[in-house]
Amino acid sequence: MVALALDIGEVRIGIAASDRSGRVAMPVKVLPAAEVLSLARSFRAIVEDYEPDVLVCGRPQTLSGEDGPQAQRVMDAARSIAKALDVPLEFTDERLSSQEAKRILRAEGLSERKMRGKVDMVAASLFLQAWLDAQKGNDDSA
Repeated sequence: MVALALDIGEVRIGIAASDRSGRVAMPVKVLPAAEVLSLARSFRAIVEDYEPDVLVCGRPQTLSGEDGPQAQRVMDAARSIAKALDVPLEFTDERLSSQEAKRILRAEGLSERKMRGKVDMVAASLFLQAWLDAQKGNDDSA
C-alpha cells in the first residue's frame, strides 16, 4: 500500500510518500500550492510515479485538538484533490510537524533560508510516518 501525504499550505504544499510496503515515509518534493490544486503536470508526474492507494493529508489542529483556523480550507482542498485522483482520503493530526521538521533541518545545519523549501515535505513525511505506524498498530490488533 502506497500512501501519498500532503502538507497543504496557502503558498506551498509539501509532499511525502511511503514505500510500497507502507512502512516508511520519505519526503518527496515541495510544490507551489496552485500547481497541486490545479493538478498541474508537475503534481500529476509525482502521482504517476508513486501510484498512491491512499491520500493522507494533515489536519491543522490547535494544541487542544480542535480544528484550527485553516482546517476547513485544507480539508476542502484535500477532498477536491482526492476526488480528482480517485483515491481514498485520510486526515491525520499534523500538530507540531512543522516545528519538528524545522528542528530536524536545523540539526542538519540548514539555515532558515535554506530550509524554507524543505520544511513542508519533511513535515508531511513526519505525519505520514505517524499515520503509517498507527495503521500497522491497527493491523496487528485485527
